[in-house]
Amino acid sequence: MSGKKRKKHDYADRLKYMRLLEEGESFGSIHKEYGINEDLLKVLWKRYEKFGLKGLCKKGNIKADFALKKKIVLDIEENHLTLHAASFKYNASPQCIYVWQKLYRENGWAALESITRRGRSPGMGRPRKNSKPLTELERLRKEVQELKTENALLKKVRALVEGRNARLRAIGQEPSKN
Repeated sequence: MSGKKRKKHDYADRLKYMRLLEEGESFGSIHKEYGINEDLLKVLWKRYEKFGLKGLCKKGNIKADFALKKKIVLDIEENHLTLHAASFKYNASPQCIYVWQKLYRENGWAALESITRRGRSPGMGRPRKNSKPLTELERLRKEVQELKTENALLKKVRALVEGRNARLRAIGQEPSKN
């Protein structure tokens, strides 16, 4: 499967694989036919046997603290678990476990402890509207600040327009009236 593009296996595909396994197909033949990882297929089969159709649904994210990450990585290292087996055992995604394992192997336990969340920090973004009304003084201060900002913007625009007009006059063109 080295030349093929990696395929995501949705719920319908997973259900089809379980039906084929129930009919007596082997893990290897399904792997060759549909390109699904054999270990993943075995884990899906275990989930299907244990939880039924719910076991085939993709899991949500878990909030793993350092202790859980360390426990999972130690279990894999000491007991030689596959990523998919550890995923089934701890209900965490194999991709996350792989990243934790890689960080541990390259940089030790300290790297697992210092993982920061990705994405926009909670303080960023559009400010929330205050539910309580502003006092008269606060409202006036806010209005003055908005007017100062607007005034600074207009000054900047005027300077840019005057600069453009000066450049146009320097090369002998007439500035626009707009």
